[in-house]
Parts: sequence; structure tokens; C-alpha cells
Amino acid sequence: MPLPPELDPEAVQRWRASSGAVVDLLVQARELGGVSAVRLGPLPTVLVTDPGAVQHVLALHPDRYVKRSHRARVLVGGGVLSATGEPWKRQRRLLQAQFTGAGIRRYEQRIGGAARRAADHWAECARTGTPTDVGEDMRFFALDTIWRSLTGHPLDETTNRELAAVEAVGAALPATPSASADAAGLRAAVAADLARIDAVAGRAIAAARREEAGPEGPGLLHVLVDAGRTHPEYTDQLIRDELVTLLAAGHETTAKTLTWLYLLLDRHPEARRWALGAGAAGSPEREKALRALVSETLRLYPAAWLIPRHATEDDTIAGYRVVDGTDIFVCPYLTHRDPALWPEPERFDPERFTAAGEDRRPSRHGAYYPFGTGPRACLGAQFAMRETTVLLEHLLPAFTPSFHTTPASAVFGLTVRPDGPTPATITPTPDGS
Repeated sequence: MPLPPELDPEAVQRWRASSGAVVDLLVQARELGGVSAVRLGPLPTVLVTDPGAVQHVLALHPDRYVKRSHRARVLVGGGVLSATGEPWKRQRRLLQAQFTGAGIRRYEQRIGGAARRAADHWAECARTGTPTDVGEDMRFFALDTIWRSLTGHPLDETTNRELAAVEAVGAALPATPSASADAAGLRAAVAADLARIDAVAGRAIAAARREEAGPEGPGLLHVLVDAGRTHPEYTDQLIRDELVTLLAAGHETTAKTLTWLYLLLDRHPEARRWALGAGAAGSPEREKALRALVSETLRLYPAAWLIPRHATEDDTIAGYRVVDGTDIFVCPYLTHRDPALWPEPERFDPERFTAAGEDRRPSRHGAYYPFGTGPRACLGAQFAMRETTVLLEHLLPAFTPSFHTTPASAVFGLTVRPDGPTPATITPTPDGS
């Protein structure tokens, strides 16, 4: 039973001296196979991209491969994203019901309100010829949606400006846990942004404790506050951590997905025509096509591009020996671009995710997992798919953004995001063409 093939340590040093891009190193390691190793510290870090190995780590043996120290802990504290063990189980159970199909229906009007607001903004930009930044518009929509769902209030401009600090802290976080500086140093560097986030969270929690429902009724934050009345572990600190977790995880990944989608549609206008031609507005056929656009975008730019785990015992993955204490990187970004799994993996082909495109996507479990898989899969996956398709129902038939410039590359941090702004002029297309 061999150890996973390991990238030459000298190659790692050359990479560190030359490019400084984590993904470059992982691409090199993947060339050794679906389970490979890179020595970033005393023990090799094992990279997992093979579907069977992905399932082994994330779905079949989550007790052997655990979260140890989440990169976002400085931002989200003990929220459900970073919690482990019994606390995680309790927190997950409380939130799970809010993100099932039935739970999401409670927030349908709030999602629709945020989408209409985004459409009104683009309509005004189109009428006046005023340029806008598509990425910023997608960020505002996603933040508006989750803020309405949490508090019952539409997002106001002051709160929007204050919560820009969430993205600022996220951008400062390391791409991998092994690249982390000391937590105290990182916290000091983002202290002002954390203070702004804490102030917004504190005001929202205080309002929920006073049972001040917003104009759209009580929100998810009220569920957390109510939990504190019967579960003493739901202190103001934990409620703050869950609130910030839901804000961060609930808007940034959705905003980045929608931004990537519009950049892809700019290069592939035929995909827009295909989706709109799939069926009438509001029809199941149209909705399936919109979901396919989102699914293919998530294949190329998965919401969580790297999923770290830590081995708690000796084990075997795909015939290779893994030693207790080894760090594991499961990488959807590389699995989704593996030519052995996906024909023409670099090509944007949303029809892969239709019945007609079944032969162009793998059937193996663990070959497609943009929201993770197993018991720690993203809690808000259904919510994210619903809000993205609702927004596209409002924007895609009516408007086309013409980008002035487009980012030349991607930045791999906590999420994978475009490297630069996305300014555009909005053109109305009232006939849906």
C-alpha cells in the first residue's frame, strides 16, 4: 500500500519563488493522479480530485476527515461553517429546516423583491445610458436577498456600505489553511472591518430581541434569537457568528457565481439565446435551462473551489496510504476540469446539464460537487439555486450587459473570483431576443 505520489519538493520551492499561485501548484500535483501529495509542511498535503476518493473523504468517512481550523474562523467565529463535533450537529439541525424546499418557500417573496429591485436598477441604467459594474450589482442583489431573509428588511445603502467589510475580510483570508499566517496577526489586520461587521450584527440582533419584525415579517435571525430562549449555548456571540456566517456564505458565493455567469455569457451569447428559447417565461422548460446555465457556471467556477480536511487516523484512499495528521485538500475546481471525466472540460456547455446532454457529464458520484457533498455539504445550496434562477428570470430576457473590460484571470482565495471590476453598459432587449 504505497503513499500517494508526491510532487518533487524542489518543484514546490520553485513554484513558491516564481508564481505564488496556489492553484498552479495543485494543477501540477493533479498531473500525478486523482490522489497525490505536495509537501507543504512536515507531512505531505494530500490532494484529492478522483470522484471515488472525493466520496471516500467527504461522504463516506466524514468522521475520519474533519475540519480542523477553518480559514474563515476570524470572520465567522463559531458559526455552523467552522463548528465541529456536537456543536456543529446542533447548529446544523436548527438551520436545516430553513433551507429545505418548504423552508425556502417562506422566503420566495423576499427573493422576488430583491430580483425586481435589481431589474429596476438595470432598467434605469439602460434608460439613462449610465454604466454599472455587473459584479457589484450581483453582490448587492445577493446581499439584499440574504438580508431580507434574515431580518425582514430590504437592504439599505448604509448597511450595504458597512457590510462591504464582509468581502474585505474574505479577500484577506488565505487561499489554504496551510498558507495561514498567525490568526492574531490576521485579526489585527482586519480589525476595523470586523468592528463594522460586529456593529451591524449587534444592531440587527438587538432589534430581533425586541421582536421588531421588518416590513417583510420576521426573518431567520428571529429563529436564532428564539433558540437562545431554550438553548443556553445560543448566546449573543453565537447568534452573531451564525448571522455573519449566513451573511458571508449566503451572498458572496452567489454573487461570484452570477458574475462569472454573465462573463461567460458575454463570450458565449448563443447560450443566452438557447436558454431563452427553451420555453416561455415562467415555464418549467425555461427554468431547467436557467438552472443548466448556473450548473455549468458552477462546474467551471465552483462556489467552494477547495475543501480542506484533516485525517484523524491512518487510512487508505484509492489504494494509497494516508497517515493520521495529514491535511487533505479536496478540489472541486480540478475535478470539474478533468478531461478524463468531462469532454472538452474548459468549454462552457450548459446543455451538459440537460437530458439531451447526459452523455457529456459523468455519472459517477463525486465528479460534480460545487457545494461539497456528504453531511457537511452546503446548507444553502437549494436557496442559492433558487435565488440565481429567479434573478435570471428577471434580467436575462430584458437586458444584455456590454462589458467595457473583462478580468483577464481568476483570483483563488476563500472563493474563486474575477480579478478586477466588471464595468458594463446595459442594453434593453424587450423582445427577449
